[in-house]
Amino acid sequence: MTPKQSKSVKGLLTHRLLTWLRLSDQPIIKVYRGYGNNKCLTVNGHVLRRSAFPRTKYRDNKLVNLLAVIRLFLVKPYPNTRVRLTCAGQTVELIADDNGFFQAEIPTPEPVAPGWHPVRAQVLSQTLPVETILAQGEGKILVPAPTTFACISDIDDTFLISHSSTIAKRLLVLLTENAHSRSPFDGVVAHYRLLAEADSGPATNPFFYVSSSEWNLYDYILEFSEQNGLPDGVYLLSKLKQFFQLLQTGKTKHHTKFDRIKRILETYPDMRFILLGDDSQQDPTIYSLVVQHFCHQISCVYIRRIEPDNRVATESLIQQIEAAGVPCCYFTHSEEAHQHSVRIGLVAS
Repeated sequence: MTPKQSKSVKGLLTHRLLTWLRLSDQPIIKVYRGYGNNKCLTVNGHVLRRSAFPRTKYRDNKLVNLLAVIRLFLVKPYPNTRVRLTCAGQTVELIADDNGFFQAEIPTPEPVAPGWHPVRAQVLSQTLPVETILAQGEGKILVPAPTTFACISDIDDTFLISHSSTIAKRLLVLLTENAHSRSPFDGVVAHYRLLAEADSGPATNPFFYVSSSEWNLYDYILEFSEQNGLPDGVYLLSKLKQFFQLLQTGKTKHHTKFDRIKRILETYPDMRFILLGDDSQQDPTIYSLVVQHFCHQISCVYIRRIEPDNRVATESLIQQIEAAGVPCCYFTHSEEAHQHSVRIGLVAS
């Protein structure tokens, strides 16, 4: 067998294996939900050389669920690619980083109407002057209407039962369940929907979901949220991980989460915010820092009680938050949070 034939056979076997695993070896561009104001629109995304096909069927089969999640961590970034984005009549070009990730700021000379706006993305060949489109995709960007407040919520163990404080339990749930078989906490969806619909005007209060979960799980989390009727919103997750990093899923440096929240608050300096999290990891610490730096923008903080060992430290941080004049609710059941929201006038009884 000649080297050329050997390479061809190897390529065919690789293609068959990827097909069996429901993985694509064609370049794609994923555009995540973005957000913006009248001056600038922010959008994140990834360019991938290898990616998982979207899941369309959900069965209560642990092996199928295991393979489905593993596929999400078998992605292969397409580094340093040229990306073109078009939204609200504006076009920008940039280069994705070494991890295939890009974050673009699209300036808007004219005010952009509130609502969701489509964004079109293209991956372009580096060869000039002949330009080839290697992949293209679509996303959308939210420009919130003026409302009473906005919400910034964690995901794992805040509304999605995840057992984040115990890596073995977290992996067991993640690898054996799927976006349709997993459950939210009792009452959390009702509370979130009340917060979203509390404004008296036609627009709902916007939601931003900021999590330590990786971008690998973006479609998984979005499917779970839609399946369970959580308020529509923008999702800001953490750095893409490879298969060998699967045991580290959900673990990221807390300052990166603070930076993402800080960026949201700075985008909407005249908007008030409600922070929702839990005590399984770093939310109390992060939210305490947010209150220190943006006290005038924070209306209330909600912390779900998950980890008994963290109770004393969390209560100390809550005292700091309340000392800054920000109401805080440290609760076990979502009904407690709901009643607190009624009591302080965030939602109607």
